[in-house]
Amino acid sequence: MAKDTIVEGVFAINKPYNLSSAQVIRDCQTHFNPSTLFSPLLKQDIANRMQESNHQRNKRSRNKRGIQVKIGHGGTLDPLATGVLILGVGKGTKSLPKFLGCTKTYETIILFGCATDSYDRAGRILKKRQYDHITRTMVEEALEGFRGKYQQMPPLYSALKMEGKPLYEYAREGKPLPREIATREVEVTEMELVEWYDPGTHDHRWPDVEATQAEKTYAEQLWRVEKQQITGKKLSPEEEEADAQALAAHEHFKRKAEERQDELVVDRQSKRRKGNNEAALMSGALGELPHVIAKGANLIAPIAPGTPPPWEGKGPPAAKIRMTVSTGFYVRSFCHDLGEKVGSAAIMAELVRERQQNFTLDDCLDYDDLAKGEAVWGPKVESMLRRWTEKEAVEGGGENEHGSSRKHKHRASKWDKDFKKDKFNGATGSAVSEAVEKAAATAAAESHSSPKATPKEGPTENGDVVETTESSPPAPENDKKSTGAAGDEEEWNGFSDVKEEQVRVEA
Repeated sequence: MAKDTIVEGVFAINKPYNLSSAQVIRDCQTHFNPSTLFSPLLKQDIANRMQESNHQRNKRSRNKRGIQVKIGHGGTLDPLATGVLILGVGKGTKSLPKFLGCTKTYETIILFGCATDSYDRAGRILKKRQYDHITRTMVEEALEGFRGKYQQMPPLYSALKMEGKPLYEYAREGKPLPREIATREVEVTEMELVEWYDPGTHDHRWPDVEATQAEKTYAEQLWRVEKQQITGKKLSPEEEEADAQALAAHEHFKRKAEERQDELVVDRQSKRRKGNNEAALMSGALGELPHVIAKGANLIAPIAPGTPPPWEGKGPPAAKIRMTVSTGFYVRSFCHDLGEKVGSAAIMAELVRERQQNFTLDDCLDYDDLAKGEAVWGPKVESMLRRWTEKEAVEGGGENEHGSSRKHKHRASKWDKDFKKDKFNGATGSAVSEAVEKAAATAAAESHSSPKATPKEGPTENGDVVETTESSPPAPENDKKSTGAAGDEEEWNGFSDVKEEQVRVEA
């Protein structure tokens, strides 16, 4: 391509283990910002901003963030997961919503014998169950019940809302759980057991941290409601009594916790910064609920060499399962439900997204190529973006989830219209060019020293949230074109699941 050709579009990167999707975006920006490949794109962005109104400029100046390459993703992956992470660059971010409704192929490893609050091995143990009776044949028969369409329950601490409030907020605030839990219809078009691991033949482990009794009580209450909704049966008198006793004990615990908190209060300031203290007070209502894990890298502590397994004997079996699923499907919920189906419990030990729409692992940029320099990743990214642009030109916007052609027409920006009239506070076109060159040079020099933009995380391995990060401030929460998604710092136990219809684009 020519030196001044603007490169933008959509490509995929193979997200490594133990990195959040937001951190992958930040890492890409770190390498893309000072690069030769994306220099023309940054210059165009600077030129666009120089044509903005004074009000828009003032809003940006308060943001205190330097110019960065605009990048977004078409559906997050948990830190525990690896595989296809679709990224949009520049105007390519406008094409990301099309990936919300597409099918995906996952390969997951399920470890039997325990259940955690996050339904994977990054959580805290809520219960342990017998697993000696589980066989490969039993699991294969249980899989039949998940093929096709069915109503799936969200994960225990999902960010999905129940009566306007995320499920985990009921636990944090100590409020009783409403009877009805919203389900979603999902579809599994393909599902197969790829590999079976007999006890003692694998290295997968349960977590080593137990949940508090208050958390376990809350979880059992929720699972009881789930069972009632799935079977359509009413609670037995014994279950009703157990429910009432659990709620009474819970309220007593909450009152005691509030009394202890009141004894610690010395002075109440009129203005308080929201931070860890406030989260701790909310968590205190239920005891020590999971603290929010720091966003970014290394979110899951590795197992130290020589650590003995958390069981006696050979331990539980495990299974590798490959599935092709519809949008909104929770792999973690599937793992949990499969454990229940075979009369035990189960967690998601590993997850790989092998395909999302037309992107497969073979189409992905290797994350490690970023550290090797632009000479390595530059030609690969350029080729990927060029192929995407050519494909879009031929297909007129690509295919929707039903395979039909669909055009994505983008309206010309205000700058596109005004620049033709050479309007820049009365300046000539040459004056604008000089200003753009100067601003671009400044942006390149500050790319490493400026504070990094912080993309917010939405769902989890399959929450299907489109996120876009650049140097501009986030869109207003009441903007109908930009619905909210919980940020990294608001996630429960480091994970957040958001409805696939939710899209955030920071422009």
